[in-house]
Amino acid sequence: MNPEEIKFQQYKLYTEQKEKFVDRSFSTNKFYLVFVIALILTMFLTKDYSFAYGLSSTLIFGVAGVAICVLWWINVDSYNFLIKVKLGKVIEEIEKTLPVKPYTEEFIAIKDFRKNKKEFLFADLQKALAVLMLLLFFILAANELLKIIVID
Repeated sequence: MNPEEIKFQQYKLYTEQKEKFVDRSFSTNKFYLVFVIALILTMFLTKDYSFAYGLSSTLIFGVAGVAICVLWWINVDSYNFLIKVKLGKVIEEIEKTLPVKPYTEEFIAIKDFRKNKKEFLFADLQKALAVLMLLLFFILAANELLKIIVID
């Protein structure tokens, strides 16, 4: 194998790994979404139950939901950062030595397309959904906590 072929094979392997990483990011996001929906459903199905020390299931699941949403947001942010680094830095550096630069050209085309538009990126929507769910869980948990404080 000549050096150019080795370089191309490395590029090919790296771009395939980047695509697998993006797929893993989507799978992780789906996991958090399903988990949060299941948590909300469980919270509403058990809203009349109390656990140890008189804590309601809504309070317990609300606090758990806040924690899960924080982890979800951190995960989306981390994946987004790593994907940008893999795409923006490493692949572009490899492409400098190749005759064709598809990722670089695609990035430039997308950047030009978005130049005059104010759009949310998919990662922004994922983060917004995590924050909305966090607020829902926080409000429900705070409401239950206020009931405990007012009663005592």
